Amino acid sequence: MSDTLDLNTLTFLDPAVQECPFPAYAALHEQAPVFFDRKAGFYVVTAYDDIRRIVTDPATFSSGATVELARDSVDPERAETARRLFEEKGWLPTPTLSLQDDPRHKEVRAIFQKALRAGKIRELDPFIHQTAIDLVDGFIGDGHCDLVRQYTVPLPLIAICSQVGVPIDDIWAIKRWTDAWMRRFSMMLSPEEETECVEAEIEFQHYFEDIVAGLRDRPNDSVLSDLVNTQLSDGSRLGYDDIVSHLLSDLFVGGSETTTNAMSEGILLLCENPDQYALLREDLDRHLPGFVEETLRLQSPVQGLYRVTTREVDLRGVTIPARSLVNVRFAAANRDGQQFACPAEMDVTRQNAGAHLAFGSGLHHCIGAPLARREMFWGFKVLLERCRNIRLAPGRNDLTHMPGMMLRALKALHIEFDPA
Repeated sequence: MSDTLDLNTLTFLDPAVQECPFPAYAALHEQAPVFFDRKAGFYVVTAYDDIRRIVTDPATFSSGATVELARDSVDPERAETARRLFEEKGWLPTPTLSLQDDPRHKEVRAIFQKALRAGKIRELDPFIHQTAIDLVDGFIGDGHCDLVRQYTVPLPLIAICSQVGVPIDDIWAIKRWTDAWMRRFSMMLSPEEETECVEAEIEFQHYFEDIVAGLRDRPNDSVLSDLVNTQLSDGSRLGYDDIVSHLLSDLFVGGSETTTNAMSEGILLLCENPDQYALLREDLDRHLPGFVEETLRLQSPVQGLYRVTTREVDLRGVTIPARSLVNVRFAAANRDGQQFACPAEMDVTRQNAGAHLAFGSGLHHCIGAPLARREMFWGFKVLLERCRNIRLAPGRNDLTHMPGMMLRALKALHIEFDPA
C-alpha cells in the first residue's frame, strides 16, 4: 500500500489520510521516518526509537507546543479569531498537562497523581464494573446496539463525572463539549464551525463557575476540589482559566474520549478478526489483558501530540531548526516493524504489546493510563461475557471517523449479538 503514496503531496491535513493513516505510516517508515509536512508546516516523526528519544528529552523537545501554536502554523488568522472570542465571552485556554514543561508540569501533575493513584483506581473497580453491567442491561434484550452511543461513550464519562462531582444526567452535555474540543483540535473546520465549537467550549467554562465557587468554600475529596484548592509552591492556587482548561482537556477529553475510542476500535477489531475473537472467547481471563494492550497498540486513540524544538536538531540526517513544531506520531511508532513483528496484525498473545506508546512515555506518560486500562478491562469483560457472537450489523456501518490529525474517534459502531 505504501508505494501508492506520493510523499511530495502527502499531508496529514488530508481528510483521507486522517480517515486511514496507516498506509501513510507504512510509507514514512520505509522512505521518510522524519518527514516535513509542507502544507501543515510541521515535521512528522514516525519511528519508535526516534519517538522514545524525543519524549525522554524535554530539554530539546519542549512540550510548550500549545494547540494554538499548532493552529498558528496552519491558519494564524483563524487562530487569532478564536482567541478573541475566548477573551470576549469566556477564558482563553491555558496550556494543559501535555503542553507544559517542568517545573509547572510537575506541580500540577502531582495534583492529578493524588486523585488517580493506584489505590484510588482499585477502589473504583466495583463502580466501573457495575456501571458496565447497568449499561449492557439497557440494550441486551434488543440483540443489537450502537456500541459507541450506548456503551463506550457513557462508561468512561460516568466514571469521570463521579470523580469530578458532575451530575450523571449531564454526561451528554459534557459529551457535546468534548466533541467541540476534539473538532477544534482537528483543525479541519470551516470558520463557521470553528466559531460554533469555540462557543461550545465557552459554555463548558461557564458551566463550572458555580461548582468551582462552591468548592472554594466547601472542599471535598473530588479531583476537582484538589484542582481548585491545592496550594502551589509559590503560595498561589490555579486560576479559573487553568482549572477549566485542565477539566476539559486533561480530565474529560483525556479521561473519557481516549477510552471510548479504544473500546470501540477493540470490538471492531474482534469483528474483523474472528480467529482472534475465538481465541479470546476460549480463555477470556487469560487473554483479556493482552487484548487491551493490542487494541491500544493497533488503534492508538491518541495518534500523536506536538513538541517544539528548543535548538537545532539532527534526526536521521534531517536538520530540524530551533522553534520548529514536531508532530510525534505515537500510532506510527506502535506499527513500527523494527519494534513489533507483523505490526499490522492483531495478536492477543503478543508478548511485547505492552511496549506500545499509546499513552506516551517519559515525563508526560498519560497519568490516566491505569484508569483507562481498568475501564477497558471491565468494559470488554462485561460485554464479552454477556453478549455472544458479536458481529457487525449488516448494512448499518460506514465505519468512518471524526476528522482529526491527532485523535482517532469512530463515529458509530452498530453491532448485533446473541444475549448470553
